[in-house]
Amino acid sequence: MKQESRPPAAHQAFVARFPRLGRAWDLAGEEGSEGPLDVKVQRLLKLATAIGAMREGAVHSGVRKAYDAGASLEEVEQVVALAATTIGFPSAVAIWTWVRDQAKGGRR
Repeated sequence: MKQESRPPAAHQAFVARFPRLGRAWDLAGEEGSEGPLDVKVQRLLKLATAIGAMREGAVHSGVRKAYDAGASLEEVEQVVALAATTIGFPSAVAIWTWVRDQAKGGRR
């Protein structure tokens, strides 16, 4: 069985300090996972959302979670390529470097 990546220490500390927000976060995640999309597709869509919002930390997390769900580097990079026409070339290049940060970290 594949081991899921653990939330960063900052997230864990935040949830420890604000446990009700942590529970709300969990509930929102549970609700979002209900439906016909499999986990890998869900993770690729969440990655696309992070890319569109230009959230570096969320992109890093999204890449790790997509890998955990079985996505390949090629699939993750396709999400970046698909986003390029919407977010623009300079932004797509920046995001591609964020994706590569995770690939260099021993992932895929």
